[in-house]
Amino acid sequence: MTRAITAGLDGTRESLAALDWAAREAVRRGLPLRVLHAWHHAEKIAGAGRDTQREWAEEGVAEAVRQVAGRHPKLTVSVDVVEEDAVGTLGRAARDAEMLVLGSRGHGPVVGFLLGSVGRQVIAEATRPVVLVRAGDRPALEAAGREVVVGQHGDAEDSAAALRFAFETAAARGATVRAVRAWTLPPVFAYSPGSLRLLDEAGGLEPCEKQALADALRPWRERFPGVPVAEQVEMGSAGQVLLSLVGRAQLMVVGRRARRTAVGARIGSVAHGVLHHADCPVAVVPHD
Repeated sequence: MTRAITAGLDGTRESLAALDWAAREAVRRGLPLRVLHAWHHAEKIAGAGRDTQREWAEEGVAEAVRQVAGRHPKLTVSVDVVEEDAVGTLGRAARDAEMLVLGSRGHGPVVGFLLGSVGRQVIAEATRPVVLVRAGDRPALEAAGREVVVGQHGDAEDSAAALRFAFETAAARGATVRAVRAWTLPPVFAYSPGSLRLLDEAGGLEPCEKQALADALRPWRERFPGVPVAEQVEMGSAGQVLLSLVGRAQLMVVGRRARRTAVGARIGSVAHGVLHHADCPVAVVPHD
């Protein structure tokens, strides 16, 4: 089954930028685009009943779709305008999509707005990649020289889904993948005699981290031999290291293993920090 790239549209500048990004990515990948708008009847709008509000919603979506279709005449586009809860609608749409693309307000006076409402719940529950796009995103940011930056951690299996997404995206764009592994000095008591021996054989901590990154990348290098790869191992927190590379990134890719707590699902500190502070599009990819 061919999965569509689904863009959530709510009429904001951020969601219109997300629609444009999704359309360009659909063209590159040869996939259809699905545009989804979820709305609800607002009782406080005087003189505008449910039918009128539905017409407004449909007209706004139709105009946005006409513009994007005009820029990409060969793109297959479908549209769904539904009177339903946004979180549930987007969550269901994400299950069947190649990826779900949403607008993001980013940092500033409204920091956390998206992640604190619809976005956080959708990202935490999604079983497919979710891409967040800023209002200032434009095709020029995908120009040659900018890389697809992906965070790698743990062993090869831990980051397989994020690496796959990064390589697929880079292959479609003719871009370089920059794979980044951040590391910190573990507490002394965490060492066991066996781990110390392995570290000695590897020549120390940093060579051991470089080997772990190389091992994780090996199957994806073999699968995508035409994709240039830059490997970077750096000491520091993963979030800080990734954010230091935003200026060279056309897309930032981070993995996500959602944790459930008493106050709901959390997406992890690295993904949370990158989503709030990166000014390039960010893809959050759930672990397989």
